[in-house]
Amino acid sequence: MKNILIIGCGLLGSSLVRSIHKKKVAKKIFVYEKSKKNISKIKKLRLPCIIVKKINEAVLKSNLIIFCTPMSEYKKIILRINKNLNSKHIITDIGSSKLKSKEVIKKNLKKNIFWTSGHPISGSEVSGPEYGKPDMFENKWCILVKDKSTNLKHLKFLNYFWKKMGSKVVIMNSEKHDKIFSITSHLPHLIAYNLVKSAQDFEKKQKYDLIKYSAGGLRDFSRIAASNEIMWRDIFFDNKKNVSKAIDIFIKNLNAFKRDINSKNNKSILKKLIQTKKVRSKIIKLKQDINKPDFGRD
Repeated sequence: MKNILIIGCGLLGSSLVRSIHKKKVAKKIFVYEKSKKNISKIKKLRLPCIIVKKINEAVLKSNLIIFCTPMSEYKKIILRINKNLNSKHIITDIGSSKLKSKEVIKKNLKKNIFWTSGHPISGSEVSGPEYGKPDMFENKWCILVKDKSTNLKHLKFLNYFWKKMGSKVVIMNSEKHDKIFSITSHLPHLIAYNLVKSAQDFEKKQKYDLIKYSAGGLRDFSRIAASNEIMWRDIFFDNKKNVSKAIDIFIKNLNAFKRDINSKNNKSILKKLIQTKKVRSKIIKLKQDINKPDFGRD
């Protein structure tokens, strides 16, 4: 791979810059970033990349283009670079929902240009290039999307690329991806946002100083709820059908817990609590986390 263009250099974009440089995957790494604040940080950090002001010049010089922006930016950027794209360009992204972005890409990307969607399952509640890490993708899953229009050569290359980043690659279609992550990622984030809002509402109504007592459950949910609001708004909107179904399942189960509590149904509630504990054991067994207090975080 000669040159790579990364569009958007926040947490994951800057992690890619660091990892690509460390693994010596490309000769040159171009970065297009519209935030002046982030550009200033990239310069201060001396990240191993070339910041470009004119995106189309970088497109012409690049073989691989990776979209690392919020998904609401895709259309605008595609329309800007369309004229300089050719069929040899390998284009991908790191977005967390696929069906809606697939529609946007199909509608706006010029004909005979291929886009292979990707989703590295890594990140953090913090955002910005200063938080990027060269090992961000090590031993993490990366989903590559294979649909009817997928270019198999590009898919094969991206499989190689993400494995070089240290990821474990799995391939699935857009529909399956969005259904899975509506439950494993999107709903948990929505619950975290809602729980913190509920605590705020309770604090305001009762006039209690709740936050200083937030060790344990609320503290860990507040970490998730500190995630980038633009990115998560886009995810909720783009995957609204699956997220809505996930919310319905959650409400159904929450009401079942409520009934057990109100009726003091010992057998039923203990069965639920014991069954759900098994998920944590499975997550650890699959090496998605480590068996350490505070969820393995310092």
